[in-house]
Amino acid sequence: MWVNSSHGRRAPTGALGAMALAAALAIPSLAGGQERVASPFVMGPPGELPSRAVVVAAPGDTTRRRPAAIEYSDWYGRRLRIHQLASWTMLPIFVAQYAAGQQLLDKGRDGAPKWARDWHPALAGATGVLFGVNTLTGGWNWWDSRRDPTARRWRTAHAVLMLAADAGFAITPAFAEDEGGSDRSRLQTHKSLALTSMGIAAAGWLMMLPPFRRE
Repeated sequence: MWVNSSHGRRAPTGALGAMALAAALAIPSLAGGQERVASPFVMGPPGELPSRAVVVAAPGDTTRRRPAAIEYSDWYGRRLRIHQLASWTMLPIFVAQYAAGQQLLDKGRDGAPKWARDWHPALAGATGVLFGVNTLTGGWNWWDSRRDPTARRWRTAHAVLMLAADAGFAITPAFAEDEGGSDRSRLQTHKSLALTSMGIAAAGWLMMLPPFRRE
């Protein structure tokens, strides 16, 4: 269909419509910005994330460029799921370990209940296994995601906190009860190191949960 112009000439309405549509589509590209399809870094409840995620970023300028894609393998998702599942056991282990340790500190090994004497070393071993697994899976995924700018500083801060907790738990047994069991200052140091390491680990865990996490 054709229409008359102001000069008596006629122009195709179909062409005018196509030009208007092209102009409308061009407006968002002038604003630039960043587009993300998915984020694989959040550590919410287990099963929340897919095993594979792609992050696509577009430069914020007036030129439409081909976006750069960062792809994560299925193994990244498997390690993340193991990391998440293990992390949810951390706080119950900490609570039980504190209760058993406090009984031993207050009543001594001879006067403490049997459950405290039995659980304390077992829970210490469980803590070592937990942090060994999560250091391996978390460190591996941190390295795989090193080129992704999405919340990179936040992920790195989480990794640093958990490594600090690792170091604290590693030296805590050095101040455990001696053979005589009479050195109270040594036991207090043992308790202080354990609680400090637990606090650092809890802070590193909480920062990856809503509403604190960055995506």
